[in-house]
Amino acid sequence: MSASELTEKRPERPEDIKAVPVRHPWRWIAALIVLVVAASLVRSAINDSNFQWHLVGHYLFDSRVLAGVLVTIRLTALSMAIGIVLGVALAVMRLSPNGLVSGFAWFYIWFFRGTPLLVQILFWNFIGALYPHITLGVPFGGPSIINANANTLISTSVAVVLALSLNEAAYMAEIVRAGIISVAEGQTEAAQSLGMRRLAIMRLIVLPQAIRVIIPPTGNEAISMLKNTSLASVVAYRELLYSVQLIYAENFKQIPLLLVAVIWYLVMTSVLYVAQYFIERRFGRGFTRAEQASMRARWLGFANRNEARGI
Repeated sequence: MSASELTEKRPERPEDIKAVPVRHPWRWIAALIVLVVAASLVRSAINDSNFQWHLVGHYLFDSRVLAGVLVTIRLTALSMAIGIVLGVALAVMRLSPNGLVSGFAWFYIWFFRGTPLLVQILFWNFIGALYPHITLGVPFGGPSIINANANTLISTSVAVVLALSLNEAAYMAEIVRAGIISVAEGQTEAAQSLGMRRLAIMRLIVLPQAIRVIIPPTGNEAISMLKNTSLASVVAYRELLYSVQLIYAENFKQIPLLLVAVIWYLVMTSVLYVAQYFIERRFGRGFTRAEQASMRARWLGFANRNEARGI
């Protein structure tokens, strides 16, 4: 048999087979439909005089609107900070071997996640109808530390912060708990073998590793918190939406003023999106060699202290 006959009978190798391009006509049709719809919406928004874009530009940097933006930013930052701190504490309590502590954390999470945030804001705002006077002190006849009128102690701003932060704590508790559970149990067991206490293990070993899992959903919660601050308008709290409502209650230009609020919310959420992207990128790489060396140094330092104590 000649060499040419052997070459003709040799089966084709995968690299010898030319790829046949796959055509997807429906993708082009879907893209064309989306393009047509988007162009129609943009054309309608530009040409429709009801949008009154000149009023949008006039009120976009109005002092009352800017004051509402600042209040929204402060409210978001304060409520998120309180919610994160309480959420970490609740997550640790939820994982506690003590049934009473774990049960309390479970009930808290169940209650605040199971009721609407709007209802919670209204409840805290009208708490004075339930408890006209709030007294905190040593139980069973002990001295009182706080004894004040409820409407004076819990103002509208305090009620809004309480509602937003306590509600956020319930969600952050589940996020932190998921991050803690994601850390291998061997890490905790190894730390316990060195004689480390539970809180030290949580602070030095578990939480630094769980942060990579906690960061992405926390960013989403911050963005949701920024938008949820608009619910405070139902109790006449002067955040962005309520500031806009006060203006269009005077001039009856609802659509332009609502567009002003939409633009500012988009600006603020876009800033948070960018910050979330870079934070996730930072923590998504995992631990660097320096971080691993620092963690090993903590372990060794703790072990050396235990040896010096004779543990």
